Amino acid sequence: MTIGDGVYTWLGAGALLAAVLPRLVAGRRPLSLPLVFLLCGIGVYLLPLPLPAVDPVDDRLLVEHVTEICVIISLMGAGLALDRPVGLRRWATTWRLLGITMPLTVVATAGVAWWLLDWPPAAALLLAAVLAPTDPVLASEVQVGEPTGEEHGEDEVRFALTSEAGLNDGLAFPLTYAAVALAVAAGSGWSADWVGSWVLEDVLYKCVVGVLGGLLVGRLLGWLFFRAPSRLLRLSRHREGFVALGATFLSYGLTELAGGYGFLAVFTTACAIRAAERAHGYHNVLHDFVEQVERLLTAGLLFLLGAFVALGGLAPLTWWGAAVALLVLLVVRPAAGWAGLLGASPGRRERGVVAAYGIRGIGSLYYLAYGLGETDFPVPERELWAVVTFTVLASVVLHGVTAGPVIARLDRARGRGSGADGADGTEETDEAGETDEKAGSGR
Repeated sequence: MTIGDGVYTWLGAGALLAAVLPRLVAGRRPLSLPLVFLLCGIGVYLLPLPLPAVDPVDDRLLVEHVTEICVIISLMGAGLALDRPVGLRRWATTWRLLGITMPLTVVATAGVAWWLLDWPPAAALLLAAVLAPTDPVLASEVQVGEPTGEEHGEDEVRFALTSEAGLNDGLAFPLTYAAVALAVAAGSGWSADWVGSWVLEDVLYKCVVGVLGGLLVGRLLGWLFFRAPSRLLRLSRHREGFVALGATFLSYGLTELAGGYGFLAVFTTACAIRAAERAHGYHNVLHDFVEQVERLLTAGLLFLLGAFVALGGLAPLTWWGAAVALLVLLVVRPAAGWAGLLGASPGRRERGVVAAYGIRGIGSLYYLAYGLGETDFPVPERELWAVVTFTVLASVVLHGVTAGPVIARLDRARGRGSGADGADGTEETDEAGETDEKAGSGR
């Protein structure tokens, strides 16, 4: 048997497992699909089989592009799933998570890495930028379900975590560029000349182009899908799901060519397509296709992440590195999330869940591969990969195992307390939808 034969075998087995496991896992809590594939990757690579080596350091460019594809497909799925129209008040919780929680998380993570690991500022900031994006699809219970067309049908916890992840995947780019610029400046004498160009180009210009590019493509596609004068061109009549991939890649590619952030554009495009005809059944066709592709890609990436762990990927991890990862998951994100939501509309229970479930996943792997390809950092690459891999691994285990019971308990409490005072003295409304049992997949 050759290495190629083994790869084909495990590709086929993995695709079948991705179809079967969601139904098996859904009724057997505590367990999650991402955790199953991680364990499969570890178990298979511990066997004496002729399988290819998995090394993100040697294959950095391949890892960057594969995770990039997975992230943009996940962003399209997240945007298509959100029923609530975009607005300052409707998305107030999301804006708090992006404007308060995310900066606090980045500052605290960089400070912890600098203090405990004694890393230089550039490497500490890179780690903070890499761990900034959240990824609720690694625990599907905290993600909104399929499109329903009911603007007020989403409970605040699932909506907040899904919308936050849809936007902060793009907003992590300026932070990554800041870490790269800081590393370059440190190597050339600690000049601060890069700050002005970073603010104007990497923060303002690229974010604006990303949002505008996504709106433009989304509105054009919304018109084509639902309002084109010719029935042959009105794609919603043909109900072909692969069109969602065309929308994803078109939005991403055009925006990147214009110098903007494609991640922001893809999520914005998805939201604009929903807004074009919010209750149309074609959204379900697009979302279901994207979800299936996302599930396959994520299953494969988590399998390979498990393989990397089995092959010694965590060997460079120190006790202090593991401590930093656990502090980010158990202290930094929950505290920053709680601070960001103080005074917000969700009740105390909802605030606690939103604050605690800042899940790290495929987006973190992408940003690390991307950042390491831009310049050299004063920390060994394998140590960086070990800390980030352990963080994602711990997040998959911690959040994947606990999400189901926690959300189920929250739904029951919300159902019992509809119209009653919440634990914090504020009224908790009965906005809970049914627990979504679809497969966990990741960004």
